[in-house]
Amino acid sequence: MESEREIINLQPGSPNLRRSQPINLNHYATKKSVAESMLDVALFMSNAMRLKAVLEQGPSSHYYTTLVTLISISLLLQVVIGILLVVIAQLNLNEVEKQWQLNQLNNTATTLVFITVVVNVFITAFGAHKTGFLAARTSRNLL
Repeated sequence: MESEREIINLQPGSPNLRRSQPINLNHYATKKSVAESMLDVALFMSNAMRLKAVLEQGPSSHYYTTLVTLISISLLLQVVIGILLVVIAQLNLNEVEKQWQLNQLNNTATTLVFITVVVNVFITAFGAHKTGFLAARTSRNLL
């Protein structure tokens, strides 16, 4: 019987206190920006490690210039995205006069994130290492 009461309380229009309160859009947007920033930091650290590995291999490695350029572009884009996300998190979405500006900043950040993903796909493609049979064959040929 108690479970029926719980189900009834979860139905729309029930006097549940948590559901009757409006969602604080500013709080929601801030949490979204913080989560996106954490992912940006993780990708930034990954690209910094990739750049270090490419630089350690030296200019004699395949696609050296291409990889250094792509990783540098990705790192630059990530810094710009991080700055945009900090600005977005500081603005109050509940202020109607700032909503258009926040929407434009959010669209810009989303576009830059998409470009960063595309650049990182190319970084992964050019940075692929030979594994298995091909790697063993190549290493034998070097000896």
